[in-house]
Amino acid sequence: MSNDNKPKMNMPRFNLSWLYIFIAMTFAFLYFSSDESAGLNKRLTYTEFKEMVNKGYASKITAYNDNTVEMTLKPEYVKDVFKEDYKKVGRSPILFVEVGSIESLDKFLEEAQKEGKFTGAISYEKKSDMFGTLFWNIAPLLFFIGIWIFMMRRMSGGGGLGANNPFNVGKSKAQVYEKGDNTNRITFKDVAGQEGAKQEIQEIVDFLKQPEKYTELGGKIPKGALLVGPPGTGKTLLAKAVAGEADVPFFSMSGSDFVEMFVGVGASRVRDLFRQAKEKAPCIIFIDEIDAVGRARGKNPNMGGNDERESTLNQLLTEMDGFGSNSGVIILAATNRADILDKALLRAGRFDRQIHVDLPDLNERKAVFEVHLKPLKLDSTVDPELLARQTPGFSGADIANVCNEAALIAARHKKDAVGKQDFLDAVDRIIGGLEKKTKVMTTHEKRTIALHEAGHATLSWFLEHANPLIKVTIVPRGRALGAAWYLPEERQITTKEQMLDEMCATLGGRAAEELFTGHISTGAMNDLERVTKQSYGMIAYAGMSDKLPNLCYYNNDEYAFNKPYSERTAELIDEEVKRMINEQYERAKELLLKHQEGHAQLAQLLMEKEVIFADDVEQIFGKRPWASRSEEIMSQEENKQLPTDKKEETPMLDNK
Repeated sequence: MSNDNKPKMNMPRFNLSWLYIFIAMTFAFLYFSSDESAGLNKRLTYTEFKEMVNKGYASKITAYNDNTVEMTLKPEYVKDVFKEDYKKVGRSPILFVEVGSIESLDKFLEEAQKEGKFTGAISYEKKSDMFGTLFWNIAPLLFFIGIWIFMMRRMSGGGGLGANNPFNVGKSKAQVYEKGDNTNRITFKDVAGQEGAKQEIQEIVDFLKQPEKYTELGGKIPKGALLVGPPGTGKTLLAKAVAGEADVPFFSMSGSDFVEMFVGVGASRVRDLFRQAKEKAPCIIFIDEIDAVGRARGKNPNMGGNDERESTLNQLLTEMDGFGSNSGVIILAATNRADILDKALLRAGRFDRQIHVDLPDLNERKAVFEVHLKPLKLDSTVDPELLARQTPGFSGADIANVCNEAALIAARHKKDAVGKQDFLDAVDRIIGGLEKKTKVMTTHEKRTIALHEAGHATLSWFLEHANPLIKVTIVPRGRALGAAWYLPEERQITTKEQMLDEMCATLGGRAAEELFTGHISTGAMNDLERVTKQSYGMIAYAGMSDKLPNLCYYNNDEYAFNKPYSERTAELIDEEVKRMINEQYERAKELLLKHQEGHAQLAQLLMEKEVIFADDVEQIFGKRPWASRSEEIMSQEENKQLPTDKKEETPMLDNK
């Protein structure tokens, strides 16, 4: 007979849970079996206890410190109490009673002994709690074991056993995307703009797919590429596109994942990461925000010698280009602080390429808008090119936020589709904040703000290199009591004359207050801050001073305690800053006095309408004598697409 025909017994599989249940039941049995009311013992009231003592039933009395008393019966009186023979209940059963106090018990027993009613022994004992003693002996040990397990789990990045158990704290925490994984796949088609960066990074993907194309000519693939650029420009998105395009394993983690509070953990994770990568080569490793671990050695804020971050960096440098071979392993990293990275990390052989991911220009912003407009329900008034012109200086993340905010505004107004005005309102909302039409202001405050904003508008209209005005408002928005929107030209270089004109226009608000109200206010604080920073930059960094020409005192040392110039030079810089600002301030007052009548009309119009546009300024001052290329383009767009609605805003907000 074969074994397959034998009857199978449905036996439960052994599990540690059964052992735990058995132990718990054993403890419960011991606990309840030791209960004083269980078995053949009996609990008495204090009155019954005194009656039995007076009758001479007690042979021994034991008193405990918790006011409980045990009384042992004489064998001849067992049947009178339990109504059964002593053979069934024992020769000396115990009765239990609780007394009010040991002092009252002593008095009662002394009287019973004097009267001869009790001749047995009396003892006083301290009751021992076996379970309480066991608990207080084990509880501290259990507490410290629990704390240790908790800390180790937190240190290893999660709970449970397996890959994140406490003994794997030195293991890499990188997320691995295997080839063929199409979950939430992003490709280069999803990355708008950044054509130069995509072209450089596309070569890495091509090499992984067709290495013989490059190796036939003796070329070697770059070991690493560093994506550098301002926040929100799409560095991480480019890395995700590489993961979607390259048909190889992709390891992704943040620079902060290497650094821990325990010494040696970061270096261990670096070794484990590269060990896994070598096993799956060819592959790509992406380290986001690498400045968390790649900061220049010897310049850390803690002023320590060889801290955990530096040891992690040393291990990373060794793995990227040491004696070992990392053929087929390519490193991608992203940062917006390339100036603080260690020089050894940036040398050729580690990061061979630095790919600059800059803020998008006009055409790139249009492409980014087209990507983010696809999931939105739009009407016929939305033009991506016009929106791109309205958002100079915006990053890809800012544009995505504009599109989302426009959809929310349209939904708030219960519209069927998102229109152009919703996008313009979204730009205003993001740049200046929410309008606060309910903020209470006195007539005098409102007039001061109107004169201030009219001063900016007047000077920007007559200064050649000032940014063209688009819109002025005295409606409070965010923390600003008034605001002005401009359409700046996208320049690659800026001349001294252009910067001086911008500085003069910025000081127009303070100059108008002093000229036409007779006093100055705190409303110009933001203007003064911008002007002061700009003038210091022109003199100390750009060498645009007559007394300090062609000198740049820019210092890249983040933690330097000394300035790269003497005290005498510092005084000279301060003097030049004061002179430059005072000259532009006097220039602003001269222009305002020259156009005093038009400025007064503009301020009165602001008081009445609260929001005015470039057309209103043109009706007062006439056509702007310094028409820029940006204004010509905007005028063409308005004539072509916006014959009636001329409310355009730009993100160059002048907060007051």
